[in-house]
Amino acid sequence: MIVWINGAFGAGKSGTARELVGLIPHSTLYDPEATGAALRRLLPAERLAEVDDYQDLPIWRRLVVDTAAALHAEVGGVLVVPMTLLRQEYRDEIFGGLAARRIDVRHVLLAPEETILRSRIDGRAEFGDPDADAGVRRWCHAHLPPYREAVAGWLGADAHTVDTSALTVSETAKAVADAVLGGLAAPCGIVQTPEPTRETLAAGVLLFDDQDRFLLVDPTYKPGWEFPGGVVESGEPPARAGMREVAEEIGLELDAVPRLLLVDWERPQPPGFGGLRLLFDGGRLAARDRDRLRLPGAELRAWRFVTEEEAADLLPPVRYDRLRWALRARERGTVLNLEAGVPVG
Repeated sequence: MIVWINGAFGAGKSGTARELVGLIPHSTLYDPEATGAALRRLLPAERLAEVDDYQDLPIWRRLVVDTAAALHAEVGGVLVVPMTLLRQEYRDEIFGGLAARRIDVRHVLLAPEETILRSRIDGRAEFGDPDADAGVRRWCHAHLPPYREAVAGWLGADAHTVDTSALTVSETAKAVADAVLGGLAAPCGIVQTPEPTRETLAAGVLLFDDQDRFLLVDPTYKPGWEFPGGVVESGEPPARAGMREVAEEIGLELDAVPRLLLVDWERPQPPGFGGLRLLFDGGRLAARDRDRLRLPGAELRAWRFVTEEEAADLLPPVRYDRLRWALRARERGTVLNLEAGVPVG
Protein backbone atom coordinates (compact mmCIF):
# COMPACT_ATOMS: atom_id res chain seq x y z
CA MET A 1 0.00 0.00 0.00
CA ILE A 2 0.90 3.68 -0.14
CA VAL A 3 0.59 6.11 2.75
CA TRP A 4 0.10 9.50 1.11
CA ILE A 5 0.83 12.33 3.55
CA ASN A 6 -0.96 15.48 2.43
CA GLY A 7 -1.11 18.94 3.93
CA ALA A 8 -0.26 22.56 3.34
CA PHE A 9 3.21 23.55 2.25
CA GLY A 10 5.07 23.84 5.53
CA ALA A 11 2.89 21.38 7.46
CA GLY A 12 5.80 19.05 8.18
CA LYS A 13 5.06 16.29 5.67
CA SER A 14 8.68 15.46 4.79
CA GLY A 15 9.88 15.25 8.38
CA THR A 16 6.89 13.16 9.34
CA ALA A 17 7.47 10.83 6.39
CA ARG A 18 11.11 10.24 7.37
CA GLU A 19 10.06 9.34 10.91
CA LEU A 20 7.18 7.20 9.65
CA VAL A 21 9.48 4.92 7.68
CA GLY A 22 10.96 3.81 11.00
CA LEU A 23 7.54 3.09 12.50
CA ILE A 24 5.79 1.11 9.75
CA PRO A 25 7.48 -2.22 8.99
CA HIS A 26 8.86 -2.79 5.47
CA SER A 27 8.30 0.81 4.40
CA THR A 28 10.21 2.95 1.90
CA LEU A 29 10.18 6.71 1.33
CA TYR A 30 9.29 8.08 -2.11
CA ASP A 31 9.26 11.85 -2.43
CA PRO A 32 7.65 13.09 -5.71
CA GLU A 33 9.70 16.28 -5.30
CA ALA A 34 12.54 14.23 -6.79
CA THR A 35 10.44 13.59 -9.88
CA GLY A 36 9.75 17.30 -10.19
CA ALA A 37 13.45 18.09 -9.84
CA ALA A 38 14.27 15.61 -12.60
CA LEU A 39 11.74 17.25 -14.92
CA ARG A 40 13.43 20.61 -14.40
CA ARG A 41 16.54 19.05 -15.92
CA LEU A 42 14.77 17.05 -18.62
CA LEU A 43 12.16 19.40 -20.06
CA PRO A 44 12.91 22.35 -22.33
CA ALA A 45 12.92 25.70 -20.55
CA GLU A 46 10.07 26.99 -22.71
CA ARG A 47 7.82 24.10 -21.58
CA LEU A 48 8.63 24.70 -17.92
CA ALA A 49 7.87 28.39 -18.38
CA GLU A 50 4.29 27.52 -19.38
CA VAL A 51 3.37 26.41 -15.84
CA ASP A 52 3.74 27.88 -12.36
CA ASP A 53 3.92 24.48 -10.66
CA TYR A 54 5.30 21.22 -12.02
CA GLN A 55 2.14 19.50 -10.73
CA ASP A 56 0.40 21.17 -13.67
CA LEU A 57 2.55 19.14 -16.06
CA PRO A 58 0.71 15.96 -17.17
CA ILE A 59 4.08 14.21 -17.42
CA TRP A 60 4.71 14.81 -13.69
CA ARG A 61 1.42 13.21 -12.70
CA ARG A 62 2.06 10.22 -14.99
CA LEU A 63 5.60 9.79 -13.71
CA VAL A 64 4.49 9.94 -10.08
CA VAL A 65 2.12 7.04 -10.72
CA ASP A 66 4.63 5.07 -12.79
CA THR A 67 7.51 5.66 -10.37
CA ALA A 68 5.45 4.81 -7.30
CA ALA A 69 4.12 1.64 -8.94
CA ALA A 70 7.58 0.57 -10.14
CA LEU A 71 9.17 1.27 -6.75
CA HIS A 72 6.37 -0.60 -5.00
CA ALA A 73 6.89 -3.59 -7.29
CA GLU A 74 10.65 -3.47 -6.68
CA VAL A 75 10.73 -3.22 -2.88
CA GLY A 76 7.22 -4.30 -1.84
CA GLY A 77 5.80 -3.38 1.53
CA VAL A 78 4.63 0.19 2.11
CA LEU A 79 5.57 3.39 0.28
CA VAL A 80 5.42 6.58 2.30
CA VAL A 81 4.74 9.55 0.00
CA PRO A 82 4.83 13.12 1.36
CA MET A 83 3.22 15.42 -1.21
CA THR A 84 0.78 18.30 -1.16
CA LEU A 85 -2.22 17.70 -3.43
CA LEU A 86 -4.77 20.52 -3.37
CA ARG A 87 -6.47 20.04 -6.74
CA GLN A 88 -9.04 17.29 -6.66
CA GLU A 89 -8.61 16.41 -10.32
CA TYR A 90 -4.90 15.74 -9.71
CA ARG A 91 -5.75 13.55 -6.73
CA ASP A 92 -8.23 11.67 -8.94
CA GLU A 93 -5.68 11.14 -11.68
CA ILE A 94 -2.87 9.97 -9.40
CA PHE A 95 -4.88 7.89 -6.95
CA GLY A 96 -6.94 6.45 -9.82
CA GLY A 97 -3.76 5.44 -11.64
CA LEU A 98 -2.46 3.72 -8.51
CA ALA A 99 -5.80 2.00 -7.94
CA ALA A 100 -5.67 0.70 -11.53
CA ARG A 101 -2.43 -1.00 -10.55
CA ARG A 102 -4.16 -2.53 -7.53
CA ILE A 103 -2.25 -0.39 -5.03
CA ASP A 104 -4.26 0.83 -2.03
CA VAL A 105 -3.71 4.42 -0.94
CA ARG A 106 -4.15 5.52 2.67
CA HIS A 107 -4.65 9.28 2.49
CA VAL A 108 -3.60 11.23 5.61
CA LEU A 109 -3.89 14.99 6.09
CA LEU A 110 -1.61 16.85 8.52
CA ALA A 111 -3.69 19.81 9.71
CA PRO A 112 -2.25 22.16 12.32
CA GLU A 113 -4.21 25.27 13.25
CA GLU A 114 -3.53 28.05 10.75
CA THR A 115 -1.86 30.38 13.24
CA ILE A 116 0.56 27.60 14.16
CA LEU A 117 1.06 26.70 10.51
CA ARG A 118 1.88 30.31 9.64
CA SER A 119 4.34 30.46 12.51
CA ARG A 120 6.06 27.29 11.26
CA ILE A 121 6.24 28.69 7.75
CA ASP A 122 7.78 31.93 9.02
CA GLY A 123 10.47 29.90 10.78
CA ARG A 124 11.51 27.90 7.70
CA ALA A 125 15.14 28.28 6.65
CA GLU A 126 16.14 25.46 4.34
CA PHE A 127 18.78 26.82 1.98
CA GLY A 128 20.95 29.10 4.10
CA ASP A 129 20.27 31.79 1.49
CA PRO A 130 18.03 34.58 2.85
CA ASP A 131 16.53 35.35 -0.56
CA ALA A 132 15.83 31.70 -1.38
CA ASP A 133 14.34 31.06 2.05
CA ALA A 134 12.16 34.16 1.77
CA GLY A 135 10.90 32.94 -1.60
CA VAL A 136 9.95 29.56 -0.11
CA ARG A 137 8.07 31.27 2.71
CA ARG A 138 6.17 33.45 0.24
CA TRP A 139 5.29 30.35 -1.79
CA CYS A 140 3.93 28.57 1.30
CA HIS A 141 1.84 31.57 2.42
CA ALA A 142 0.46 32.08 -1.09
CA HIS A 143 -0.91 28.53 -1.13
CA LEU A 144 -2.80 28.78 2.15
CA PRO A 145 -6.06 30.05 0.55
CA PRO A 146 -6.34 27.08 -1.88
CA TYR A 147 -5.40 24.79 1.01
CA ARG A 148 -8.24 26.17 3.14
CA GLU A 149 -10.66 25.78 0.23
CA ALA A 150 -9.59 22.18 -0.37
CA VAL A 151 -9.89 21.26 3.32
CA ALA A 152 -13.37 22.79 3.49
CA GLY A 153 -14.36 20.79 0.42
CA TRP A 154 -13.02 17.55 -1.00
CA LEU A 155 -9.78 17.16 0.99
CA GLY A 156 -11.36 17.26 4.43
CA ALA A 157 -13.83 14.59 3.38
CA ASP A 158 -11.31 12.40 1.56
CA ALA A 159 -8.37 12.12 3.96
CA HIS A 160 -7.95 10.93 7.54
CA THR A 161 -7.07 14.14 9.38
CA VAL A 162 -4.42 14.39 12.09
CA ASP A 163 -4.40 17.66 14.07
CA THR A 164 -0.70 18.35 14.56
CA SER A 165 -1.07 21.69 16.33
CA ALA A 166 0.38 20.40 19.60
CA LEU A 167 2.47 17.52 18.22
CA THR A 168 6.17 17.22 17.54
CA VAL A 169 7.32 15.59 14.32
CA SER A 170 7.90 12.30 16.15
CA GLU A 171 4.48 12.46 17.78
CA THR A 172 2.87 13.23 14.43
CA ALA A 173 4.56 10.24 12.82
CA LYS A 174 3.38 8.03 15.70
CA ALA A 175 -0.21 9.30 15.27
CA VAL A 176 -0.08 8.59 11.51
CA ALA A 177 1.39 5.12 12.06
CA ASP A 178 -1.30 4.30 14.63
CA ALA A 179 -4.03 5.49 12.21
CA VAL A 180 -2.65 3.41 9.34
CA LEU A 181 -1.87 0.24 11.29
CA GLY A 182 -5.07 0.52 13.33
CA GLY A 183 -7.30 0.91 10.27
CA LEU A 184 -8.47 4.46 11.00
CA ALA A 185 -6.82 5.60 7.77
CA ALA A 186 -8.74 3.25 5.51
CA PRO A 187 -7.96 2.53 1.84
CA CYS A 188 -9.05 5.44 -0.32
CA GLY A 189 -12.43 4.72 -1.89
CA ILE A 190 -11.64 4.99 -5.56
CA VAL A 191 -12.63 2.60 -8.33
CA GLN A 192 -9.97 0.21 -9.60
CA THR A 193 -10.16 0.48 -13.38
CA PRO A 194 -7.52 -1.73 -15.00
CA GLU A 195 -5.37 0.16 -17.46
CA PRO A 196 -5.83 -1.01 -21.07
CA THR A 197 -3.08 -2.90 -22.82
CA ARG A 198 -4.44 -2.29 -26.31
CA GLU A 199 -7.08 -0.24 -28.13
CA THR A 200 -10.46 -0.30 -26.41
CA LEU A 201 -14.11 -0.07 -27.43
CA ALA A 202 -16.20 2.16 -25.16
CA ALA A 203 -19.91 2.97 -25.16
CA GLY A 204 -21.39 6.17 -23.72
CA VAL A 205 -25.09 7.00 -23.34
CA LEU A 206 -26.67 10.45 -23.54
CA LEU A 207 -29.70 10.78 -21.26
CA PHE A 208 -31.90 13.88 -21.58
CA ASP A 209 -34.30 15.74 -19.29
CA ASP A 210 -37.47 17.59 -20.29
CA GLN A 211 -35.40 20.71 -21.12
CA ASP A 212 -33.19 18.75 -23.55
CA ARG A 213 -30.23 19.00 -21.21
CA PHE A 214 -28.12 15.86 -20.99
CA LEU A 215 -26.59 14.03 -18.08
CA LEU A 216 -22.89 14.15 -17.22
CA VAL A 217 -21.15 12.36 -14.36
CA ASP A 218 -17.99 13.27 -12.45
CA PRO A 219 -15.70 10.21 -11.99
CA THR A 220 -13.53 9.96 -8.88
CA TYR A 221 -10.76 8.11 -10.70
CA LYS A 222 -9.88 10.49 -13.54
CA PRO A 223 -10.03 14.22 -14.28
CA GLY A 224 -12.91 15.77 -16.17
CA TRP A 225 -16.60 14.98 -16.46
CA GLU A 226 -17.84 12.13 -18.60
CA PHE A 227 -20.92 10.58 -20.19
CA PRO A 228 -22.45 7.60 -18.39
CA GLY A 229 -20.90 4.50 -19.92
CA GLY A 230 -17.67 2.59 -20.07
CA VAL A 231 -15.54 -0.04 -21.76
CA VAL A 232 -17.32 -2.78 -23.69
CA GLU A 233 -16.39 -6.19 -22.31
CA SER A 234 -15.24 -9.07 -24.51
CA GLY A 235 -18.16 -10.59 -26.40
CA GLU A 236 -20.59 -7.88 -25.24
CA PRO A 237 -22.82 -5.93 -27.67
CA PRO A 238 -21.85 -2.22 -27.42
CA ALA A 239 -25.39 -0.91 -26.87
CA ARG A 240 -25.95 -3.48 -24.13
CA ALA A 241 -22.65 -2.45 -22.58
CA GLY A 242 -23.90 1.12 -22.42
CA MET A 243 -27.11 -0.07 -20.75
CA ARG A 244 -25.11 -2.11 -18.24
CA GLU A 245 -22.86 0.80 -17.39
CA VAL A 246 -25.83 3.15 -16.89
CA ALA A 247 -27.36 0.66 -14.47
CA GLU A 248 -24.08 0.18 -12.60
CA GLU A 249 -23.15 3.85 -12.47
CA ILE A 250 -26.41 5.63 -11.71
CA GLY A 251 -28.80 2.83 -10.81
CA LEU A 252 -31.09 3.28 -13.82
CA GLU A 253 -32.37 0.37 -15.90
CA LEU A 254 -33.12 1.53 -19.46
CA ASP A 255 -36.32 0.13 -20.94
CA ALA A 256 -35.08 0.02 -24.55
CA VAL A 257 -31.82 -0.48 -26.39
CA PRO A 258 -30.43 3.02 -27.08
CA ARG A 259 -30.00 4.30 -30.64
CA LEU A 260 -26.48 4.83 -32.00
CA LEU A 261 -25.56 8.47 -32.65
CA LEU A 262 -21.92 8.30 -33.66
CA VAL A 263 -18.75 6.26 -33.88
CA ASP A 264 -15.52 8.13 -33.15
CA TRP A 265 -12.01 6.79 -33.61
CA GLU A 266 -9.79 8.15 -30.83
CA ARG A 267 -6.13 8.28 -31.77
CA PRO A 268 -3.62 6.77 -29.36
CA GLN A 269 -1.91 9.35 -27.16
CA PRO A 270 0.63 7.64 -24.90
CA PRO A 271 0.14 6.36 -22.32
CA GLY A 272 -3.40 5.86 -23.74
CA PHE A 273 -4.07 3.37 -26.53
CA GLY A 274 -7.14 5.03 -28.05
CA GLY A 275 -9.76 3.01 -29.90
CA LEU A 276 -13.42 3.31 -30.90
CA ARG A 277 -15.83 5.45 -28.89
CA LEU A 278 -19.58 5.06 -29.43
CA LEU A 279 -22.28 7.42 -28.21
CA PHE A 280 -25.91 6.31 -27.94
CA ASP A 281 -29.17 8.20 -27.43
CA GLY A 282 -30.71 6.87 -24.23
CA GLY A 283 -33.81 9.02 -24.62
CA ARG A 284 -35.60 11.37 -22.28
CA LEU A 285 -35.81 10.57 -18.58
CA ALA A 286 -39.10 11.04 -16.81
CA ALA A 287 -39.11 12.96 -13.52
CA ARG A 288 -39.54 9.71 -11.58
CA ASP A 289 -36.40 8.33 -13.25
CA ARG A 290 -34.36 11.39 -12.35
CA ASP A 291 -35.45 10.98 -8.73
CA ARG A 292 -34.09 7.42 -8.77
CA LEU A 293 -30.56 8.32 -9.85
CA ARG A 294 -27.96 6.94 -7.46
CA LEU A 295 -24.18 7.22 -7.40
CA PRO A 296 -21.62 4.62 -6.30
CA GLY A 297 -19.35 6.66 -4.02
CA ALA A 298 -16.16 4.86 -5.04
CA GLU A 299 -16.68 5.57 -8.75
CA LEU A 300 -18.72 8.75 -9.27
CA ARG A 301 -18.72 11.92 -7.24
CA ALA A 302 -21.63 13.81 -8.77
CA TRP A 303 -24.06 14.09 -11.66
CA ARG A 304 -25.82 17.00 -13.30
CA PHE A 305 -27.89 17.89 -16.35
CA VAL A 306 -26.17 20.51 -18.51
CA THR A 307 -26.56 22.40 -21.75
CA GLU A 308 -24.12 22.15 -24.64
CA GLU A 309 -22.60 25.48 -23.63
CA GLU A 310 -22.17 24.40 -19.99
CA ALA A 311 -20.54 21.15 -21.09
CA ALA A 312 -17.71 23.11 -22.71
CA ASP A 313 -16.41 23.97 -19.24
CA LEU A 314 -16.74 20.42 -17.91
CA LEU A 315 -15.65 18.04 -20.65
CA PRO A 316 -12.11 17.61 -21.95
CA PRO A 317 -11.86 18.93 -25.54
CA VAL A 318 -11.86 15.51 -27.20
CA ARG A 319 -15.09 14.51 -25.42
CA TYR A 320 -16.69 17.89 -26.02
CA ASP A 321 -16.11 17.60 -29.78
CA ARG A 322 -17.65 14.15 -29.67
CA LEU A 323 -20.65 15.53 -27.79
CA ARG A 324 -21.25 18.36 -30.26
CA TRP A 325 -21.42 15.97 -33.19
CA ALA A 326 -23.59 13.51 -31.25
CA LEU A 327 -26.12 16.28 -30.63
CA ARG A 328 -26.07 17.23 -34.32
CA ALA A 329 -26.64 13.56 -35.25
CA ARG A 330 -29.59 13.44 -32.84
CA GLU A 331 -31.10 16.58 -34.37
CA ARG A 332 -30.75 15.15 -37.91
CA GLY A 333 -31.85 11.63 -37.04
CA THR A 334 -28.67 10.17 -38.48
CA VAL A 335 -25.47 8.36 -37.44
CA LEU A 336 -22.07 10.03 -37.89
CA ASN A 337 -18.66 8.47 -38.43
CA LEU A 338 -15.81 10.47 -36.86
CA GLU A 339 -12.06 10.19 -36.86
CA ALA A 340 -10.46 12.00 -33.90
CA GLY A 341 -13.59 14.13 -33.49
CA VAL A 342 -13.96 15.06 -37.18
CA PRO A 343 -16.79 13.64 -39.36
CA VAL A 344 -15.63 11.63 -42.37
CA GLY A 345 -17.42 9.88 -45.21
